[in-house]
Amino acid sequence: MNALSDHLASGATHLCHCWAVTRADGVTLGFTDHDLALTFDGIRFAPETGLSARAVASTTGLSVNNSDAVGALSSDAITEADITAGRYDAAQVRVWRVRWDDVVQRDLRFAGTLGEMTRAKGGFQAELRGLTEPLNQPQGRSYLPSCAAVLGDARCRFNPDDPAYRFTAPPVAVDGGRVFRFAGLPMFHDGWFTGGDLLVTTGAAQGLRGPVKTDRLLDGLREITLWDPIRAAVGVADLLALTAGCDKAAQTCRVKFANLLNFQGFPDIPGDDWLVAVPRSDGNLTGQSRRGK
Repeated sequence: MNALSDHLASGATHLCHCWAVTRADGVTLGFTDHDLALTFDGIRFAPETGLSARAVASTTGLSVNNSDAVGALSSDAITEADITAGRYDAAQVRVWRVRWDDVVQRDLRFAGTLGEMTRAKGGFQAELRGLTEPLNQPQGRSYLPSCAAVLGDARCRFNPDDPAYRFTAPPVAVDGGRVFRFAGLPMFHDGWFTGGDLLVTTGAAQGLRGPVKTDRLLDGLREITLWDPIRAAVGVADLLALTAGCDKAAQTCRVKFANLLNFQGFPDIPGDDWLVAVPRSDGNLTGQSRRGK
């Protein structure tokens, strides 16, 4: 950093910017506004993509720092098909200021994620959201009868990769990327995967996933319907991984997952109707449990 500072102070600088975009599936792409390719941190930063970024709007305190990146769609870099499929949703972004004739001299200028992306006339514009963006989201814990954890996260502590809760197989039929039919799977009850997850593990849509809306057994087939379609081609030769669903109820946590110890809800919390109740001359007013025990 001291060498870069000395270079900046010299008044005659050899500087450019480099961007690294890391998608959720682990693919990392590099871009630069220099006229030659640069390489560092194991990433090749390509110059021919036409990607450029506006100055990062940086503020003091905890205000959100945002910017935009503008580029051209190309077959070997950011493609319209990948954007449509959602492969760049919330992708990690890093931006460096680099001395192009000595890439060791560089400093990180921005780190964050891709936000909203728009496409038009062979190009795209992507919002860059800084690390303080999560501060715009509601924080704190909600006190509800249902569980606040996500199946398999640090609070839930359940292992969803258990073979009793996860199954991988090719579909026998695909309808519009939203409805998938599987042969058999009799070891799982009807509705076992409702509220769960479908992940494409092979093929053109590899790495894409969607939440399961319904899971039904019909005429010897299991029909899985997603809330939204997979936005890439899925065929009968592709392997799909199904993970069991959780409806966040205490009974489900106890019976289906045997994980009540880690339940993150409050099943006995009084509802709004009970909080505004007034004494009455009828009904059970013996002082016993509201659950009838």
